[in-house]
Amino acid sequence: MASHSDTLVVFFGATAGANGGKLGSDEREIILLVWQIVDLHEKKVGKVHKYFVKPDSLELTDQCKEETGLSVDDVISAEPLDKVLQQFQQSVTSEVKCLGRNSYTLLVDSPHIIRQALHPEASKKNLVLPECFFSFFDVRKEFQKCCSNAGPVQKLTLSSMLEYVGQPAVAEQQIGVREVRSMVQLTRSILAEPHNHKFCSVERVMYKFDAGTCSKTEPVDSETVIRARGLPWQSSDQDIARFFKGLNIAKGGVALCLNAQGRRNGEALVRFINSEHRDLALERHKHHMGSRYIEVYKATGEEFLKIAGGTSNEVSQFLSKENQVIIRMRGLPFTSTPQEVLNFLGPESPVTDGSEGLLFVKYPDGRPTGDAFVLFSCEEYAQNALKKHKQILGKRYIELFRSTAAEVQQVLNRYMSAPLISTLPTSSMVPLPVLSTPPFLPSASSTRDCVRLRGLPYTAGIEDILEFMGDHTVDIKPHGVHMVLNQQGRPSGDAFIQMKSPDRAFLVSQKCHKKTMKDRYVEVFQCSTEEMSIVLMGGTLNRSGLSPPPCKLPCLSPPTAYTAFPPTPAILSEAALYQTPLLAPPRPPQATIHSSAHTLAYYPPQPHLYMNMNYTAYYPSPPVSPSTVGYFAAPPGAMAAAVAAQSHPSAAATSSMLPQPGALMRMQGLPYNTGVKDILSFFQGYQYAPDEYSGVVQMSEQARSLIQPKEWLCL
Repeated sequence: MASHSDTLVVFFGATAGANGGKLGSDEREIILLVWQIVDLHEKKVGKVHKYFVKPDSLELTDQCKEETGLSVDDVISAEPLDKVLQQFQQSVTSEVKCLGRNSYTLLVDSPHIIRQALHPEASKKNLVLPECFFSFFDVRKEFQKCCSNAGPVQKLTLSSMLEYVGQPAVAEQQIGVREVRSMVQLTRSILAEPHNHKFCSVERVMYKFDAGTCSKTEPVDSETVIRARGLPWQSSDQDIARFFKGLNIAKGGVALCLNAQGRRNGEALVRFINSEHRDLALERHKHHMGSRYIEVYKATGEEFLKIAGGTSNEVSQFLSKENQVIIRMRGLPFTSTPQEVLNFLGPESPVTDGSEGLLFVKYPDGRPTGDAFVLFSCEEYAQNALKKHKQILGKRYIELFRSTAAEVQQVLNRYMSAPLISTLPTSSMVPLPVLSTPPFLPSASSTRDCVRLRGLPYTAGIEDILEFMGDHTVDIKPHGVHMVLNQQGRPSGDAFIQMKSPDRAFLVSQKCHKKTMKDRYVEVFQCSTEEMSIVLMGGTLNRSGLSPPPCKLPCLSPPTAYTAFPPTPAILSEAALYQTPLLAPPRPPQATIHSSAHTLAYYPPQPHLYMNMNYTAYYPSPPVSPSTVGYFAAPPGAMAAAVAAQSHPSAAATSSMLPQPGALMRMQGLPYNTGVKDILSFFQGYQYAPDEYSGVVQMSEQARSLIQPKEWLCL
């Protein structure tokens, strides 16, 4: 409806549950609609129309009965919502014509009846609302424009606004009629002298969600973003937009989240056009999508950009065709060609622009991932394609399901940023600036300034722990959240958190103990830094006390920190977000300037070597936040030994054992009677310096006195 309408339809509604400021928050159905027409030119008013609405569930809450004075007997013989809306449209259209006017716009006391009650209910019942319900005036906002000194919109009420303009309160007992007559009286007052108000700022409800892409450089206000949890895995962005029907979602504002395996995890980040719509979305917490209830929480703009933001020109070009339905194909044979995919989809589901409407997802080196995205020009073609779900192409069955522009961007970001062993730097020295935490491993101390979380859901991440901590997150030390992985590199259900003081740790253990996280209660205990360090090094902490790590050999210790290597300008790309699942995903490093030198952290140059060893038994998780550390190749043995000797004098005595130009090698499963000559014979054909022989002998003798011969030996 145009903002210069000839007439206003003053509109009011009530539900079978909460009303007023909480109207629509409990998902209850509409049971009452009241309206009255106001002629803006002649300042005349029509008669009041009051209609009861029969809900599907004939049950009124006690709160509703008390506030409205209605009972089940009042609505049991009424018409359902679709019939009442037809009567509304016929009545209003006829009355407007009788007044000699052409157009009308709704006027409501707050947007709740339109955005939170009428549109969501019509969406669930598959009702097509008349066009007039997609635009309206909010009487409070209109009043605040002409009476700016009356106070903020949120605190305005019909009685306070009438009092401000010198009008008496309406003496009416019937619910709905009282509110409508109050709005009519207020409207006539601000239309007259001295206000002479013009109704021009119409609010609109979007007809449909507009898909699109989001750039990583685009500013996103954190006050406009929410996180929805518990979504059905096959739900699309349009399904999520339908769940939030009545609220305006920004273009491309639905981002489905993926897990480490690239599958949807039942969560989505949704960005609205402003904070008002975001706040209304939060009121839909635990509303239902089908038979499932959806949790709605606040989120940040940074989180949204991490999921939905992208810079790929290929994706931008692929998604440049608007109003296209996107289908994701998963499990394609690696040898699939565009023509084979088109033949698989068949003539009943033609792809937009043929092969140009296909986007194959690949690794950075060009290898196919088995995923592809397909564009269809209409819903019918997409539905035909979805019928091919789990049909065979080649020797593999193919999964097809709806997708979104944000998911296209996210999947491309994930695979194109995935680190490959074949693309690791060939140089044995890759410098990395020091992280913001001074020590690489927390220094052992008996101070009880840490807490241990036990019984975490295995799917819990850093964000879940921070949300679980609530207001106590401000007392966590920088990078002070440590996830503990088991010997298989999977979440163990434990985590340690470094607090700023023992008092804060004690307070957290008291306040958060047995609080619920994802339907599981979590135990929170106060502990010391020493206890935390022992567990992070592979020891155990249980009711029987502390057990040390299974081995304390220097060669089994976690990587140490090296110094005196100049930093490079580019350290990590988005590849840091997608690390091997053995260790928790790292967070981009933060460079810290030191007066003398930069401290660098290294890991062995061949990750595939320690993937096969029981590494987690000695170092279950990084001793800082799982999203903090990047893992890179170690420096040459001689430089590492020299630097380690500077920072750790006790290690200087054993530095000669490190091979000068090469690196340490681990051998596993040696016979008990293996000698040095047997080892050298085993490596026949490989070059080694003469002085390395003594290093082998020294390490062998030391190893024989400390470990079983079958454990390991160093070259």
